[in-house]
Amino acid sequence: MENRLRPNPLAKGLIFDIDGTICDTMPVHFIAWRETAAEYGIDFTPELFAEVTGIPSLQTCEYLKSKFNGDFDPHEFSVLKEKRYEQNMYQSKPIDAVVAIIREFKGKLPMACGTGGSQYLAWKTLQIAGVDDCFEHVVAAEDVVNHKPFPDTFLKAAALIGVAPSHCEVYEDGQLGLEAAERAGMMSVDVTHYYEVTTGKEIDNK
Repeated sequence: MENRLRPNPLAKGLIFDIDGTICDTMPVHFIAWRETAAEYGIDFTPELFAEVTGIPSLQTCEYLKSKFNGDFDPHEFSVLKEKRYEQNMYQSKPIDAVVAIIREFKGKLPMACGTGGSQYLAWKTLQIAGVDDCFEHVVAAEDVVNHKPFPDTFLKAAALIGVAPSHCEVYEDGQLGLEAAERAGMMSVDVTHYYEVTTGKEIDNK
């Protein structure tokens, strides 16, 4: 499966999403969202989680307020959710196949990260995955106005590493991120195929 994740030979630069791509943070994020949303009377389902994956926390809370006609401060909601996530993010596990690609191409191809999370949590996640030394550039939620599925995050990452968008390959797990990569004119790899295989093996081993 690692061979399947190897960059396209045409790629001259690599851009990685972080949550769910480099590190399997999504279960921890989901629990943080579900528990925080419950305090505001919202049933945060897996389907809802899939709908907002890749959207920054504050914008997600604004969306939830609109969707459920909520009577709450989105900023307060977002801060509470992020604190709850940070308390448990140490439980996240690196996604080994993606980490192997990062390590293999460190110093060989310019690389950056493009995430819907904050700079602070992005770097903490890279530390958990053990690859914070592989990146100089992280484009996070506070660095762009238009977030995924808009291409801005990845276009800024490409500019920072000095590689034309058409020669960049994006590693992603979310549909909004894959759409953003397409809209940026970049190649992309959907790493969820890797999840499907590992999940199957885990079930088989039980």
